Amino acid sequence: MPHPVVQPTRLRDLSPSQWRSGAAAWLGWMFDGLDMHLYTLVAIPFVALLLGDVAQSDPQVKEKSAWIQFAFLLGWALGGGFFGRIGDRLGRSRALMLTILVYAGFTGLSFFAQTWWQLFICRFLAALGIGGEWAVGASLLSETWPKTWRPWLAAVLQTGVNIGVLLATLAGFLMSDLPPNWIFLVGLLPALLTLWIRKSVPETAEWTSARSSAQRVPGLATLFHRGIRRTTILTMLVCALALTAHWAFMFWCPQLVRTLPDVVALSAGEKTRLVTRVVLALMAASIVGNFTAAALANRFGYRRTIALLALAYGAVMAWCFSLPRPLSSLWPFLAGIGLCQGVFALFTMYLPPLFPTLLRTTGAGFCYNIGRIAAAFGTVYFGLSAPLSNMGGALFWVALLFVPAVLVALLLPEGDDARAQPTQPT
Repeated sequence: MPHPVVQPTRLRDLSPSQWRSGAAAWLGWMFDGLDMHLYTLVAIPFVALLLGDVAQSDPQVKEKSAWIQFAFLLGWALGGGFFGRIGDRLGRSRALMLTILVYAGFTGLSFFAQTWWQLFICRFLAALGIGGEWAVGASLLSETWPKTWRPWLAAVLQTGVNIGVLLATLAGFLMSDLPPNWIFLVGLLPALLTLWIRKSVPETAEWTSARSSAQRVPGLATLFHRGIRRTTILTMLVCALALTAHWAFMFWCPQLVRTLPDVVALSAGEKTRLVTRVVLALMAASIVGNFTAAALANRFGYRRTIALLALAYGAVMAWCFSLPRPLSSLWPFLAGIGLCQGVFALFTMYLPPLFPTLLRTTGAGFCYNIGRIAAAFGTVYFGLSAPLSNMGGALFWVALLFVPAVLVALLLPEGDDARAQPTQPT
């Protein structure tokens, strides 16, 4: 029996079902962050091991690790569309449970990979669930919590991803002296969450009402019908441009750190621990960035804030990689980039309401994850266009993708105006 949706102004006024829905979405996103970044921490040493324990500087290692990341981002994109359809047909709660089972199971199976292509397959399949969980979790929260809180909800939900990444870095730090495949066993933990979701998280009243009154669920082609086509195309473009630059940075920057002159002589374990500190710095700054983005969206609206933060991200990234820099000089830039990453928190609550209820997870998942397909190709292209020791030059050029992203963002619809009630829940 669906629970009615209320519009409280204080946290204490939320119903138990709203708290459970919020917890399920946040935990799902936290484990998303955990499972998506485990590979980033051990990519080079694990792929070198899978290729016959070759030197980590071997060009094959860089090439195969890039293609494995391509498989992950492609699966992430396809999973967003696939599970978006399931979420619109079967409901948010059941789809959320399925996505978590998929990404936890196949992340854990990565432990058993004996060849690089087996890891390629496992990362692709795990990513199907991670991409699906983004769309389903965002729609679940947007349909159960108050509309006027959405910028702050976006910040809190994105913080779940950041904390998941921090947990991944903690696992990487604690397991740095173990064989690299052991870290993937940590990715099995999210499967336990599905037992609670099945028992405790109700279906949303908005989806239940729309599903019961509809003769059929609209298809994917509806996204390109008159009246919604412009929103679909603009959203796909801004996501494709921003995510390509973002993921090229997120994957290749940690690999670049391993080759810096003041790092290259360290042991494999010391390098892994150093990479975890780099990711830790990024995520700590990103958590602050999430709430900064929410405050800006309340003041200026989603569209202008997305454009502003995309511009800042590109500027700081280009400045960082315009010259070769030692590790000691990178830390302020990492903090600046992390702050700008709050832009991706805004998409969480901004995208789903742009689409009709029975197209909500399909539309948000499709548009955002088309961006990940572009990011998959971009990560490989920019990664293979330069030797690992000169990856900074490639990252400088990829930063320029934020320029057209800014221009497209300014054409986006405002959606639910974040400035309608510039307050946060109390």
